[in-house]
Amino acid sequence: MNITLLLIIIFAYFIVLLGVAYYTSRNSDNQSFFIGNRKSSWWLVAFGMIGTSLSGVTFISVPGTVGKVSTSYAFGGFEYFQLILGNFIGYVIVAMILLPLYYKMNLTSIYTYLSKRFNTEAHKTGSAFFIISRAIGATARLYLVINVLDIFLLKSLGVPFWATTVLILLMILLYTFEGGVKTIVFTDTLQTSFMLISLIACILFVLKSLNLDFIQAIDSLNAEGYLHTFNFDYHSGSFFLKHILGGMFITIAMTGLDQEMMQKNISVKNLRDSKKNMLTFATVLLLVNFLFLFMGGLLYLYAMNHGAEYEVYSNGDVIKNIFGFSDSSGAIKNIMGDNLFPTLSLGGYFPQLLSIIFIIGLVSALFPSADGALTSLTSSFCVDILGLPKKQNLTEKKKKMIRIRIHLIFTFIFLLLILVFKKINNESIVYIIMDLAGFTYGPLLGLFAFGIFTKKSLPKNGMIFTVCLIAPIISYLSRMLISKLGYGIGLELIILNSGLTFLGLLLISQNKNKIKI
Repeated sequence: MNITLLLIIIFAYFIVLLGVAYYTSRNSDNQSFFIGNRKSSWWLVAFGMIGTSLSGVTFISVPGTVGKVSTSYAFGGFEYFQLILGNFIGYVIVAMILLPLYYKMNLTSIYTYLSKRFNTEAHKTGSAFFIISRAIGATARLYLVINVLDIFLLKSLGVPFWATTVLILLMILLYTFEGGVKTIVFTDTLQTSFMLISLIACILFVLKSLNLDFIQAIDSLNAEGYLHTFNFDYHSGSFFLKHILGGMFITIAMTGLDQEMMQKNISVKNLRDSKKNMLTFATVLLLVNFLFLFMGGLLYLYAMNHGAEYEVYSNGDVIKNIFGFSDSSGAIKNIMGDNLFPTLSLGGYFPQLLSIIFIIGLVSALFPSADGALTSLTSSFCVDILGLPKKQNLTEKKKKMIRIRIHLIFTFIFLLLILVFKKINNESIVYIIMDLAGFTYGPLLGLFAFGIFTKKSLPKNGMIFTVCLIAPIISYLSRMLISKLGYGIGLELIILNSGLTFLGLLLISQNKNKIKI
Protein backbone atom coordinates (compact mmCIF):
# COMPACT_ATOMS: atom_id res chain seq x y z
CA MET A 1 0.00 0.00 0.00
CA ASN A 2 1.49 3.31 -1.13
CA ILE A 3 0.68 5.77 1.68
CA THR A 4 2.03 8.76 -0.26
CA LEU A 5 -0.28 7.99 -3.19
CA LEU A 6 -3.30 7.72 -0.89
CA LEU A 7 -2.47 11.07 0.74
CA ILE A 8 -2.12 12.71 -2.69
CA ILE A 9 -5.57 11.39 -3.63
CA ILE A 10 -7.09 12.80 -0.41
CA PHE A 11 -5.47 16.18 -1.13
CA ALA A 12 -6.72 16.16 -4.76
CA TYR A 13 -10.22 15.30 -3.55
CA PHE A 14 -10.13 18.27 -1.18
CA ILE A 15 -9.01 20.60 -4.01
CA VAL A 16 -12.11 19.53 -5.97
CA LEU A 17 -14.30 20.40 -2.94
CA LEU A 18 -12.65 23.80 -2.68
CA GLY A 19 -13.37 24.41 -6.37
CA VAL A 20 -17.05 23.59 -5.87
CA ALA A 21 -17.14 25.81 -2.75
CA TYR A 22 -15.60 28.72 -4.65
CA TYR A 23 -18.11 28.38 -7.49
CA THR A 24 -21.20 28.07 -5.25
CA SER A 25 -20.24 30.74 -2.69
CA ARG A 26 -19.90 33.61 -5.15
CA ASN A 27 -22.15 36.52 -4.12
CA SER A 28 -23.27 34.55 -1.05
CA ASP A 29 -24.91 36.21 1.95
CA ASN A 30 -26.30 35.09 5.31
CA GLN A 31 -29.51 33.76 3.71
CA SER A 32 -27.57 31.58 1.26
CA PHE A 33 -25.46 30.33 4.19
CA PHE A 34 -28.54 29.48 6.31
CA ILE A 35 -31.11 28.17 3.77
CA GLY A 36 -29.53 28.47 0.30
CA ASN A 37 -31.98 31.27 -0.65
CA ARG A 38 -34.61 28.49 -1.11
CA LYS A 39 -33.29 27.76 -4.62
CA SER A 40 -32.00 24.19 -4.18
CA SER A 41 -33.26 21.48 -6.57
CA TRP A 42 -35.17 18.72 -4.74
CA TRP A 43 -33.39 15.86 -6.54
CA LEU A 44 -29.99 17.37 -5.78
CA VAL A 45 -30.84 17.70 -2.07
CA ALA A 46 -32.29 14.16 -1.96
CA PHE A 47 -29.17 12.59 -3.45
CA GLY A 48 -26.82 14.65 -1.27
CA MET A 49 -28.76 13.79 1.88
CA ILE A 50 -27.92 10.12 1.34
CA GLY A 51 -24.27 10.93 2.01
CA THR A 52 -25.15 13.03 5.06
CA SER A 53 -27.32 10.28 6.55
CA LEU A 54 -24.84 7.51 5.87
CA SER A 55 -21.63 9.19 7.05
CA GLY A 56 -18.57 7.28 8.24
CA VAL A 57 -20.73 5.31 10.69
CA THR A 58 -22.62 3.55 7.90
CA PHE A 59 -19.51 3.19 5.79
CA ILE A 60 -17.44 1.53 8.54
CA SER A 61 -19.66 0.51 11.47
CA VAL A 62 -22.73 -0.93 9.70
CA PRO A 63 -20.83 -3.62 7.75
CA GLY A 64 -19.18 -4.61 11.03
CA THR A 65 -22.53 -5.16 12.78
CA VAL A 66 -23.18 -8.26 10.65
CA GLY A 67 -20.76 -10.15 12.89
CA LYS A 68 -21.62 -10.87 16.50
CA VAL A 69 -20.55 -7.82 18.50
CA SER A 70 -21.19 -7.85 22.25
CA THR A 71 -23.24 -4.71 23.08
CA SER A 72 -26.45 -3.74 24.80
CA TYR A 73 -28.11 -3.73 21.37
CA ALA A 74 -26.77 -7.22 20.49
CA PHE A 75 -26.77 -6.68 16.74
CA GLY A 76 -25.95 -9.66 14.56
CA GLY A 77 -26.64 -10.66 10.98
CA PHE A 78 -28.96 -8.23 9.21
CA GLU A 79 -30.78 -7.20 12.41
CA TYR A 80 -29.68 -3.61 11.80
CA PHE A 81 -32.15 -3.58 8.88
CA GLN A 82 -35.00 -3.59 11.43
CA LEU A 83 -33.83 -0.12 12.39
CA ILE A 84 -33.75 0.94 8.72
CA LEU A 85 -37.39 -0.13 8.26
CA GLY A 86 -38.31 2.02 11.26
CA ASN A 87 -36.29 4.88 9.74
CA PHE A 88 -38.34 4.64 6.54
CA ILE A 89 -41.62 5.01 8.44
CA GLY A 90 -40.11 8.00 10.27
CA TYR A 91 -39.17 9.72 7.00
CA VAL A 92 -42.74 9.36 5.73
CA ILE A 93 -44.05 10.99 8.94
CA VAL A 94 -41.53 13.85 8.59
CA ALA A 95 -42.60 14.43 4.98
CA MET A 96 -46.32 14.40 5.74
CA ILE A 97 -46.47 16.22 9.10
CA LEU A 98 -43.36 18.29 9.81
CA LEU A 99 -42.41 19.61 6.37
CA PRO A 100 -45.85 21.21 5.76
CA LEU A 101 -45.55 22.89 9.16
CA TYR A 102 -42.09 24.33 8.41
CA TYR A 103 -43.09 25.66 5.00
CA LYS A 104 -46.35 27.12 6.30
CA MET A 105 -44.43 29.11 8.90
CA ASN A 106 -41.60 30.04 6.45
CA LEU A 107 -38.88 29.08 8.94
CA THR A 108 -35.14 29.71 8.64
CA SER A 109 -34.50 27.68 11.80
CA ILE A 110 -37.01 24.95 12.58
CA TYR A 111 -36.77 25.79 16.28
CA THR A 112 -38.46 29.12 15.55
CA TYR A 113 -41.63 27.00 15.60
CA LEU A 114 -41.24 26.57 19.37
CA SER A 115 -41.05 30.35 19.81
CA LYS A 116 -44.20 30.94 17.77
CA ARG A 117 -46.06 28.05 19.38
CA PHE A 118 -44.91 28.62 22.98
CA ASN A 119 -42.35 31.25 23.92
CA THR A 120 -38.68 32.25 23.71
CA GLU A 121 -37.67 29.84 26.49
CA ALA A 122 -39.05 26.86 24.55
CA HIS A 123 -37.30 28.10 21.42
CA LYS A 124 -33.90 28.43 23.09
CA THR A 125 -34.32 25.13 24.99
CA GLY A 126 -35.05 23.24 21.77
CA SER A 127 -32.11 24.86 20.02
CA ALA A 128 -29.77 24.16 22.97
CA PHE A 129 -30.65 20.44 22.93
CA PHE A 130 -30.10 20.33 19.17
CA ILE A 131 -26.68 21.98 19.54
CA ILE A 132 -25.64 19.48 22.22
CA SER A 133 -27.03 16.52 20.25
CA ARG A 134 -25.57 17.45 16.90
CA ALA A 135 -22.17 18.49 18.27
CA ILE A 136 -21.69 15.16 20.07
CA GLY A 137 -23.17 13.01 17.28
CA ALA A 138 -21.25 14.72 14.48
CA THR A 139 -17.92 14.56 16.28
CA ALA A 140 -18.45 10.87 17.07
CA ARG A 141 -18.94 10.22 13.34
CA LEU A 142 -16.00 12.42 12.45
CA TYR A 143 -13.76 10.73 15.01
CA LEU A 144 -14.47 7.33 13.48
CA VAL A 145 -13.09 8.33 10.08
CA ILE A 146 -10.19 10.42 11.41
CA ASN A 147 -9.16 7.48 13.60
CA VAL A 148 -8.95 5.21 10.54
CA LEU A 149 -6.86 7.77 8.65
CA ASP A 150 -4.64 8.13 11.71
CA ILE A 151 -4.10 4.40 12.32
CA PHE A 152 -3.58 3.29 8.73
CA LEU A 153 -1.96 6.33 7.09
CA LEU A 154 -0.66 9.25 9.14
CA LYS A 155 0.60 7.53 12.30
CA SER A 156 3.22 5.67 10.25
CA LEU A 157 4.49 9.07 9.07
CA GLY A 158 4.82 10.28 12.65
CA VAL A 159 1.82 12.63 12.50
CA PRO A 160 0.05 12.76 15.92
CA PHE A 161 -3.71 12.21 16.15
CA TRP A 162 -4.42 15.80 17.24
CA ALA A 163 -2.57 17.16 14.20
CA THR A 164 -4.58 14.90 11.87
CA THR A 165 -7.78 16.16 13.49
CA VAL A 166 -6.76 19.83 13.14
CA LEU A 167 -5.89 19.28 9.46
CA ILE A 168 -9.25 17.64 8.66
CA LEU A 169 -11.20 20.35 10.51
CA LEU A 170 -9.30 23.08 8.65
CA MET A 171 -10.24 21.42 5.37
CA ILE A 172 -13.92 21.36 6.33
CA LEU A 173 -13.74 24.95 7.59
CA LEU A 174 -12.23 26.24 4.36
CA TYR A 175 -14.95 24.99 2.02
CA THR A 176 -17.95 25.76 4.29
CA PHE A 177 -16.70 29.20 5.38
CA GLU A 178 -18.64 31.28 2.87
CA GLY A 179 -21.30 29.27 1.06
CA GLY A 180 -22.95 27.32 3.90
CA VAL A 181 -26.00 25.34 2.74
CA LYS A 182 -25.68 26.68 -0.80
CA THR A 183 -22.24 25.01 -1.04
CA ILE A 184 -23.08 21.88 0.95
CA VAL A 185 -26.00 20.87 -1.30
CA PHE A 186 -23.50 20.49 -4.18
CA THR A 187 -20.54 19.04 -2.23
CA ASP A 188 -22.80 16.45 -0.57
CA THR A 189 -24.01 15.32 -4.00
CA LEU A 190 -20.43 14.88 -5.18
CA GLN A 191 -19.44 13.03 -2.02
CA THR A 192 -22.49 10.74 -2.08
CA SER A 193 -21.54 9.71 -5.64
CA PHE A 194 -18.01 8.73 -4.59
CA MET A 195 -19.28 6.88 -1.51
CA LEU A 196 -21.74 4.77 -3.53
CA ILE A 197 -19.12 4.05 -6.22
CA SER A 198 -16.78 2.82 -3.48
CA LEU A 199 -19.51 0.61 -1.98
CA ILE A 200 -20.40 -1.01 -5.31
CA ALA A 201 -16.74 -1.49 -6.29
CA CYS A 202 -15.97 -3.28 -3.01
CA ILE A 203 -19.00 -5.56 -3.39
CA LEU A 204 -18.02 -6.49 -6.96
CA PHE A 205 -14.41 -7.16 -5.95
CA VAL A 206 -15.32 -9.47 -3.05
CA LEU A 207 -17.90 -11.34 -5.15
CA LYS A 208 -15.30 -11.90 -7.87
CA SER A 209 -12.62 -12.87 -5.32
CA LEU A 210 -14.92 -15.46 -3.74
CA ASN A 211 -16.13 -16.59 -7.18
CA LEU A 212 -19.76 -15.95 -6.25
CA ASP A 213 -22.70 -14.36 -8.02
CA PHE A 214 -25.43 -12.52 -6.09
CA ILE A 215 -27.63 -15.61 -5.51
CA GLN A 216 -24.67 -17.76 -4.43
CA ALA A 217 -23.52 -14.99 -2.08
CA ILE A 218 -26.98 -14.88 -0.47
CA ASP A 219 -26.86 -18.68 0.01
CA SER A 220 -23.37 -18.46 1.58
CA LEU A 221 -24.43 -15.65 3.94
CA ASN A 222 -27.50 -17.65 4.94
CA ALA A 223 -25.38 -20.73 5.66
CA GLU A 224 -23.22 -18.66 8.05
CA GLY A 225 -26.30 -17.20 9.78
CA TYR A 226 -25.55 -13.68 8.57
CA LEU A 227 -28.95 -13.17 6.88
CA HIS A 228 -30.83 -13.34 10.17
CA THR A 229 -32.93 -10.15 10.16
CA PHE A 230 -35.81 -10.21 12.66
CA ASN A 231 -35.22 -10.78 16.36
CA PHE A 232 -38.36 -12.02 18.16
CA ASP A 233 -36.82 -12.19 21.66
CA TYR A 234 -38.56 -9.32 23.50
CA HIS A 235 -35.90 -9.39 26.26
CA SER A 236 -33.22 -8.49 23.72
CA GLY A 237 -32.14 -4.94 22.95
CA SER A 238 -32.60 -5.72 19.24
CA PHE A 239 -36.18 -7.09 19.51
CA PHE A 240 -37.78 -6.22 16.14
CA LEU A 241 -40.59 -4.06 17.58
CA LYS A 242 -38.07 -2.02 19.60
CA HIS A 243 -35.96 -1.46 16.53
CA ILE A 244 -38.82 -0.49 14.23
CA LEU A 245 -40.44 1.88 16.75
CA GLY A 246 -37.09 3.16 17.97
CA GLY A 247 -35.87 3.68 14.40
CA MET A 248 -39.05 5.55 13.55
CA PHE A 249 -38.80 7.95 16.51
CA ILE A 250 -35.05 8.41 16.08
CA THR A 251 -35.63 9.44 12.45
CA ILE A 252 -38.37 11.87 13.42
CA ALA A 253 -36.01 13.40 15.98
CA MET A 254 -32.65 13.16 14.18
CA THR A 255 -34.05 14.22 10.79
CA GLY A 256 -37.38 15.98 11.27
CA LEU A 257 -36.27 17.92 14.36
CA ASP A 258 -32.65 18.35 13.32
CA GLN A 259 -31.64 21.73 11.94
CA GLU A 260 -28.87 20.20 9.81
CA MET A 261 -31.19 17.85 7.90
CA MET A 262 -34.15 20.21 7.72
CA GLN A 263 -31.93 23.14 6.74
CA LYS A 264 -31.33 21.34 3.44
CA ASN A 265 -34.99 20.35 2.99
CA ILE A 266 -36.33 23.86 3.54
CA SER A 267 -33.75 25.15 1.04
CA VAL A 268 -35.87 23.44 -1.66
CA LYS A 269 -38.11 25.76 -3.73
CA ASN A 270 -41.52 24.59 -2.47
CA LEU A 271 -43.27 22.06 -0.20
CA ARG A 272 -44.24 19.69 -3.01
CA ASP A 273 -40.63 19.32 -4.15
CA SER A 274 -39.42 19.05 -0.56
CA LYS A 275 -41.78 16.10 0.03
CA LYS A 276 -40.54 14.45 -3.17
CA ASN A 277 -37.00 14.95 -1.90
CA MET A 278 -37.72 13.30 1.46
CA LEU A 279 -39.64 10.30 0.10
CA THR A 280 -37.14 9.65 -2.71
CA PHE A 281 -34.26 9.89 -0.27
CA ALA A 282 -36.00 7.49 2.18
CA THR A 283 -36.61 4.87 -0.52
CA VAL A 284 -33.05 4.96 -1.87
CA LEU A 285 -31.72 4.76 1.69
CA LEU A 286 -33.47 1.39 2.18
CA LEU A 287 -31.56 -0.07 -0.77
CA VAL A 288 -28.23 1.55 0.13
CA ASN A 289 -28.30 0.30 3.74
CA PHE A 290 -29.17 -3.19 2.53
CA LEU A 291 -26.10 -3.04 0.26
CA PHE A 292 -23.88 -1.99 3.20
CA LEU A 293 -25.13 -4.96 5.23
CA PHE A 294 -24.70 -7.24 2.22
CA MET A 295 -21.13 -5.97 1.84
CA GLY A 296 -20.54 -6.54 5.59
CA GLY A 297 -21.52 -10.19 5.22
CA LEU A 298 -19.26 -10.53 2.19
CA LEU A 299 -16.34 -8.99 4.09
CA TYR A 300 -16.70 -11.57 6.88
CA LEU A 301 -16.81 -14.36 4.26
CA TYR A 302 -13.73 -12.87 2.59
CA ALA A 303 -11.86 -12.67 5.90
CA MET A 304 -12.65 -16.29 6.77
CA ASN A 305 -11.57 -17.33 3.28
CA HIS A 306 -8.22 -15.59 3.89
CA GLY A 307 -7.37 -17.15 7.24
CA ALA A 308 -9.40 -15.18 9.78
CA GLU A 309 -10.61 -17.14 12.81
CA TYR A 310 -12.73 -16.80 15.96
CA GLU A 311 -11.58 -16.64 19.55
CA VAL A 312 -14.32 -16.65 22.20
CA TYR A 313 -13.72 -15.76 25.83
CA SER A 314 -15.88 -15.06 28.85
CA ASN A 315 -15.49 -12.17 31.29
CA GLY A 316 -18.05 -12.41 34.09
CA ASP A 317 -21.48 -12.22 32.47
CA VAL A 318 -20.07 -10.94 29.16
CA ILE A 319 -19.21 -13.34 26.35
CA LYS A 320 -17.23 -11.65 23.60
CA ASN A 321 -16.32 -12.98 20.18
CA ILE A 322 -12.98 -11.93 18.70
CA PHE A 323 -12.70 -12.46 14.97
CA GLY A 324 -9.50 -11.72 13.08
CA PHE A 325 -6.03 -12.72 11.96
CA SER A 326 -3.33 -14.24 14.15
CA ASP A 327 -0.34 -12.01 14.92
CA SER A 328 3.26 -13.14 15.50
CA SER A 329 2.47 -14.27 19.05
CA GLY A 330 -0.44 -16.41 17.91
CA ALA A 331 -3.10 -14.11 19.42
CA ILE A 332 -5.99 -13.10 17.21
CA LYS A 333 -6.01 -9.45 16.18
CA ASN A 334 -9.61 -8.26 16.38
CA ILE A 335 -11.15 -7.09 13.08
CA MET A 336 -14.80 -7.15 14.14
CA GLY A 337 -17.04 -4.11 14.21
CA ASP A 338 -15.37 -0.87 13.12
CA ASN A 339 -12.08 -2.67 12.48
CA LEU A 340 -13.36 -5.00 9.73
CA PHE A 341 -13.58 -2.84 6.59
CA PRO A 342 -10.48 -0.65 7.23
CA THR A 343 -8.27 -3.64 8.10
CA LEU A 344 -9.18 -5.55 4.95
CA SER A 345 -8.96 -2.45 2.73
CA LEU A 346 -5.77 -0.89 4.09
CA GLY A 347 -4.06 -3.82 5.81
CA GLY A 348 -2.78 -5.47 2.64
CA TYR A 349 -5.69 -7.89 2.13
CA PHE A 350 -7.20 -5.93 -0.78
CA PRO A 351 -5.32 -4.83 -3.95
CA GLN A 352 -4.03 -1.24 -4.00
CA LEU A 353 -6.68 -0.03 -6.46
CA LEU A 354 -9.39 -1.08 -4.04
CA SER A 355 -7.51 0.59 -1.17
CA ILE A 356 -7.63 3.82 -3.18
CA ILE A 357 -11.36 3.38 -3.83
CA PHE A 358 -11.89 2.71 -0.11
CA ILE A 359 -10.03 5.89 0.86
CA ILE A 360 -12.08 7.96 -1.59
CA GLY A 361 -15.29 6.45 -0.20
CA LEU A 362 -14.10 6.95 3.38
CA VAL A 363 -13.24 10.62 2.85
CA SER A 364 -16.55 11.05 1.01
CA ALA A 365 -18.26 9.64 4.09
CA LEU A 366 -16.30 11.95 6.37
CA PHE A 367 -17.10 15.35 4.89
CA PRO A 368 -20.92 15.32 4.37
CA SER A 369 -21.78 14.65 8.02
CA ALA A 370 -19.16 17.04 9.37
CA ASP A 371 -19.65 19.99 7.02
CA GLY A 372 -23.43 19.94 7.41
CA ALA A 373 -23.17 19.69 11.19
CA LEU A 374 -20.74 22.61 11.40
CA THR A 375 -22.97 24.76 9.20
CA SER A 376 -26.21 23.86 10.98
CA LEU A 377 -24.72 24.43 14.44
CA THR A 378 -23.51 27.86 13.33
CA SER A 379 -26.94 28.62 11.85
CA SER A 380 -28.85 27.44 14.91
CA PHE A 381 -26.68 29.38 17.35
CA CYS A 382 -26.83 32.56 15.26
CA VAL A 383 -30.57 32.38 14.55
CA ASP A 384 -31.96 30.71 17.69
CA ILE A 385 -29.64 31.70 20.51
CA LEU A 386 -28.36 35.09 19.30
CA GLY A 387 -31.38 36.06 17.19
CA LEU A 388 -28.96 37.50 14.60
CA PRO A 389 -31.41 38.01 11.67
CA LYS A 390 -33.67 40.17 13.89
CA LYS A 391 -30.91 42.51 15.08
CA GLN A 392 -31.79 45.59 13.02
CA ASN A 393 -29.03 47.64 14.63
CA LEU A 394 -26.34 45.48 12.98
CA THR A 395 -25.21 45.81 9.39
CA GLU A 396 -25.04 42.77 7.10
CA LYS A 397 -21.25 42.93 7.29
CA LYS A 398 -21.28 42.92 11.10
CA LYS A 399 -23.72 39.97 11.16
CA LYS A 400 -21.42 38.08 8.81
CA MET A 401 -18.43 38.71 11.09
CA ILE A 402 -20.36 37.36 14.09
CA ARG A 403 -21.41 34.30 12.10
CA ILE A 404 -17.78 33.63 11.08
CA ARG A 405 -16.64 33.84 14.72
CA ILE A 406 -19.32 31.35 15.77
CA HIS A 407 -18.23 29.05 12.92
CA LEU A 408 -14.66 29.12 14.24
CA ILE A 409 -15.77 28.50 17.84
CA PHE A 410 -17.73 25.39 16.83
CA THR A 411 -14.73 24.14 14.87
CA PHE A 412 -12.68 24.35 18.06
CA ILE A 413 -15.45 22.56 20.03
CA PHE A 414 -15.36 19.78 17.41
CA LEU A 415 -11.62 19.44 18.00
CA LEU A 416 -12.07 19.05 21.76
CA LEU A 417 -14.89 16.50 21.44
CA ILE A 418 -12.97 14.38 18.91
CA LEU A 419 -10.05 14.21 21.35
CA VAL A 420 -12.50 13.05 24.05
CA PHE A 421 -13.76 10.24 21.76
CA LYS A 422 -10.17 9.24 21.11
CA LYS A 423 -9.72 8.90 24.85
CA ILE A 424 -12.88 6.75 25.12
CA ASN A 425 -11.75 4.68 22.10
CA ASN A 426 -14.90 2.55 21.76
CA GLU A 427 -14.70 -0.23 19.16
CA SER A 428 -18.12 0.45 17.63
CA ILE A 429 -19.20 4.10 17.49
CA VAL A 430 -22.63 3.30 16.02
CA TYR A 431 -23.84 2.14 19.44
CA ILE A 432 -22.61 5.27 21.22
CA ILE A 433 -24.42 7.47 18.69
CA MET A 434 -27.72 5.63 19.14
CA ASP A 435 -27.43 5.87 22.92
CA LEU A 436 -26.70 9.59 22.75
CA ALA A 437 -29.62 10.12 20.35
CA GLY A 438 -31.99 8.50 22.83
CA PHE A 439 -30.90 10.84 25.62
CA THR A 440 -30.40 14.14 23.79
CA TYR A 441 -33.09 14.08 21.10
CA GLY A 442 -35.81 12.79 23.45
CA PRO A 443 -36.56 16.24 24.96
CA LEU A 444 -36.71 17.77 21.46
CA LEU A 445 -39.20 15.13 20.34
CA GLY A 446 -41.29 15.68 23.47
CA LEU A 447 -41.32 19.47 22.96
CA PHE A 448 -42.44 19.32 19.33
CA ALA A 449 -45.01 16.58 20.03
CA PHE A 450 -46.49 18.68 22.83
CA GLY A 451 -46.74 21.67 20.50
CA ILE A 452 -48.34 19.73 17.63
CA PHE A 453 -50.74 17.47 19.55
CA THR A 454 -51.96 19.75 22.34
CA LYS A 455 -53.42 23.25 22.51
CA LYS A 456 -51.88 24.13 25.84
CA SER A 457 -49.37 26.90 26.54
CA LEU A 458 -46.21 26.72 28.65
CA PRO A 459 -44.97 29.12 31.35
CA LYS A 460 -41.87 31.24 30.85
CA ASN A 461 -40.23 30.66 34.23
CA GLY A 462 -37.41 28.19 33.58
CA MET A 463 -39.63 25.11 33.99
CA ILE A 464 -39.45 24.11 30.31
CA PHE A 465 -35.68 23.73 30.45
CA THR A 466 -35.94 21.96 33.83
CA VAL A 467 -38.37 19.36 32.46
CA CYS A 468 -36.16 18.76 29.39
CA LEU A 469 -33.16 18.29 31.67
CA ILE A 470 -34.83 15.97 34.19
CA ALA A 471 -36.41 13.63 31.60
CA PRO A 472 -33.08 12.20 30.32
CA ILE A 473 -31.85 11.73 33.90
CA ILE A 474 -34.98 9.75 34.83
CA SER A 475 -34.65 7.77 31.58
CA TYR A 476 -31.07 6.83 32.44
CA LEU A 477 -31.97 5.74 35.98
CA SER A 478 -34.99 3.79 34.67
CA ARG A 479 -32.86 1.92 32.16
CA MET A 480 -30.36 0.99 34.85
CA LEU A 481 -33.13 -0.28 37.12
CA ILE A 482 -35.02 -2.19 34.42
CA SER A 483 -31.83 -3.86 33.14
CA LYS A 484 -31.42 -5.47 36.57
CA LEU A 485 -34.82 -7.09 36.06
CA GLY A 486 -33.60 -8.83 32.91
CA TYR A 487 -35.08 -6.48 30.28
CA GLY A 488 -32.71 -4.59 27.98
CA ILE A 489 -33.85 -1.13 26.90
CA GLY A 490 -32.43 -0.43 23.45
CA LEU A 491 -33.67 2.00 20.82
CA GLU A 492 -36.97 2.52 22.64
CA LEU A 493 -35.01 4.74 25.03
CA ILE A 494 -35.95 7.77 22.92
CA ILE A 495 -39.65 6.88 23.26
CA LEU A 496 -39.33 6.71 27.05
CA ASN A 497 -37.36 9.97 27.16
CA SER A 498 -39.72 11.93 24.90
CA GLY A 499 -42.75 10.49 26.74
CA LEU A 500 -41.37 11.67 30.09
CA THR A 501 -40.72 15.12 28.56
CA PHE A 502 -44.28 15.26 27.20
CA LEU A 503 -45.69 14.25 30.60
CA GLY A 504 -43.54 16.84 32.41
CA LEU A 505 -44.65 19.59 30.02
CA LEU A 506 -48.26 18.54 30.54
CA LEU A 507 -47.83 18.94 34.31
CA ILE A 508 -46.49 22.49 34.01
CA SER A 509 -48.78 23.56 31.16
CA GLN A 510 -51.63 26.04 31.18
CA ASN A 511 -54.89 26.01 29.25
CA LYS A 512 -55.14 28.33 26.30
CA ASN A 513 -58.28 28.52 24.23
CA LYS A 514 -56.78 29.84 21.04
CA ILE A 515 -53.18 29.60 19.88
CA LYS A 516 -51.95 30.97 16.56
CA ILE A 517 -49.25 28.91 14.89
